[in-house]
Amino acid sequence: MEIKFKIKRFNELSTTELYSLLQLRSEVFVVEQNCVYQDIDGKDKKALHVLGYCNGDLAAYSRLFDKGYYFDEASIGRVIVSPKYRNKKFGHDLIQVSIKAIKDCFKVTAITISAQQYLKKFYESHGFIQTSEMYLEDDIPHIQMKRS
Repeated sequence: MEIKFKIKRFNELSTTELYSLLQLRSEVFVVEQNCVYQDIDGKDKKALHVLGYCNGDLAAYSRLFDKGYYFDEASIGRVIVSPKYRNKKFGHDLIQVSIKAIKDCFKVTAITISAQQYLKKFYESHGFIQTSEMYLEDDIPHIQMKRS
């Protein structure tokens, strides 16, 4: 099974792509994680969107920001793999593509993320190091991590 990625700015997204990414984010971040929060936060317009498709389904997604928007460095957020595809290791492909897109599109290599704490080892495997103590974001334990 293979995943193919598209990288798009907000105004390049079709209505179908936008609907699919919002549906996936809601399915996982709101329903699965039982977390009531405002996912549609007004920031998507400034983001670069990484969409990973498998068999025509949106299987993986992240949004990327240039330096100075969230942190002093570029950032990756809303990292998600559809529950249907979690056993395929697409998360690793997604992070690799996201890191490369930041380098290619924003011309920077330093990245800061706010990671769910349970994913620390996953992000470490991609060169990130923990740079903060645990903190709660929407009642979920997070840590700040950086990659240079």
